[in-house]
Amino acid sequence: MKSVVKDKPLRWKCVVAYDGTTFHGWQSQESRNTVQDLIESRLKAIFGDLIRIEGSGRTDSGVHAHAQVFHFDAAWRHGAEKLRKAIQTGLPRSILLKSVRAARPDFHARFDATGKIYRYHVHLGDADPFEVKYCWSLGRELDWAAVQATAKVLRGNHDFWAFSGENDRTYETTVRHLRRLEVKKQGRRVSFTFEADGFLYKMARSLAGALVNAGLGKIKPADVAALLKTRKRIAEVVTAPPQGLFMVKVIY
Repeated sequence: MKSVVKDKPLRWKCVVAYDGTTFHGWQSQESRNTVQDLIESRLKAIFGDLIRIEGSGRTDSGVHAHAQVFHFDAAWRHGAEKLRKAIQTGLPRSILLKSVRAARPDFHARFDATGKIYRYHVHLGDADPFEVKYCWSLGRELDWAAVQATAKVLRGNHDFWAFSGENDRTYETTVRHLRRLEVKKQGRRVSFTFEADGFLYKMARSLAGALVNAGLGKIKPADVAALLKTRKRIAEVVTAPPQGLFMVKVIY
């Protein structure tokens, strides 16, 4: 009797975009209404077994992604594009699997990442119904000079513990290199682009909240500089609403 030789599993690197409005974030939860849960459900339908995926990081409920990265291991002999289409079939239109390709066996979506880019959108007026799910509709003007001065303070290598969410997470270090903080204004629309070697829990939204409050005169650049040294979060560092935040890119 001839023995059956099973295909060797490959590691697949995937890039996915999603509108986070209706999801309870990226990471699997009991509610099963997360991006990870829906993708893993598709993998089980295709392969017949539970296959866990590993993302480059988590996004909170309501946060969006242009290019979240994840990996998984599975034996598939029909090519990467057919695998992408197989996974995409049955996913809601708010999730788009942009690419699937075979990766080296030791590739890791999270641990191999050398940086990430997030972008936060603010509307200084009242955002219309087609934008309101994707920005912080502030309805107020900002002091542009104060925002830029605060951005200058935040750029660089700092201990960002005061700009992380209140939680019981432990980190080897809370020092991060904010390599880029770009502020752009076009009409009533403002965007903050953050690029760093890593982000603490809710750090991007906290940075956006601090920049907005600086523009509203509620916190000064000198106060922000002090927070980076004291590591003590204050009320003026608010966590900006989730709908304005987008994961733009994972850097490898």
